[in-house]
Amino acid sequence: MYLTTQPAPTSRDFDRIVRRAFGSGTAGYAPALPMDAIRRDGQLVLRFDIPGVDPQKIDVTVDKGVLSVSATREEIKTEGESPVARERLFGSFTRRVRLSDTLDADAIEASNSDGVLEIRIPVREEAKPRKITVGATTEAQELPAG
Repeated sequence: MYLTTQPAPTSRDFDRIVRRAFGSGTAGYAPALPMDAIRRDGQLVLRFDIPGVDPQKIDVTVDKGVLSVSATREEIKTEGESPVARERLFGSFTRRVRLSDTLDADAIEASNSDGVLEIRIPVREEAKPRKITVGATTEAQELPAG
């Protein structure tokens, strides 16, 4: 297993309930960023949807085997506008992922393109699958009598 994620799959429902009960500006509350994780060419790739987030408002850190991704999407208000419907989320979002020892946290790379943050984490060489060669046996040698 390459990583352990938090929160559980029910987190979106929980986020929605908390936002309804306390509003989206609840102090100390940051909804989780949705994430996909895939294995590709000897690395683990994490993808986070962050459309409309200024690249300067994205923070990616690793500390003691925990990768933290935080992003802030600010609402742009124009004078004279009055909202009719509000479904887009604004504010701070965060996600923490515990990385296994098989990943090389010192070689993490990240890029942001078209509203998708992609984090690439190489798998350590010693953890990569490898083929074991099975040698042929020679004819059984006679054991000395004795």
